[in-house]
Amino acid sequence: MKNKIIAVDFDGTLCVSAYPEIGEPRNMVIRYVLNEQDKGARLILWTNRTGKHLEEAISWCEGQGIRFDTVNENLPEFVEMFHNDSRKVFANEYLDDRAITPEAAVQKMIGREIE
Repeated sequence: MKNKIIAVDFDGTLCVSAYPEIGEPRNMVIRYVLNEQDKGARLILWTNRTGKHLEEAISWCEGQGIRFDTVNENLPEFVEMFHNDSRKVFANEYLDDRAITPEAAVQKMIGREIE
């Protein structure tokens, strides 16, 4: 794979959660996404927003300089490769305010570091 693929959540990740409104920008995340995009990363907006609220989010992102390759769907070459557009988007990185690594999740549940 030539370029990294990043799936990016909107509310709570690119901006502070204020749904259905759009919260203040999370500038550090925006800078990271823009820097990765400049280096050739492909971006997927991966959000629960739909309809008017989704259109507002996309417009807001464009105002920040962020251009998405797809919105809530896999990149076309993965749809073709897997012969479907799975609900789970394929990416190398998932940026989400609710994300946690599997190791961190288990450590949190058992209350200690995994051996």
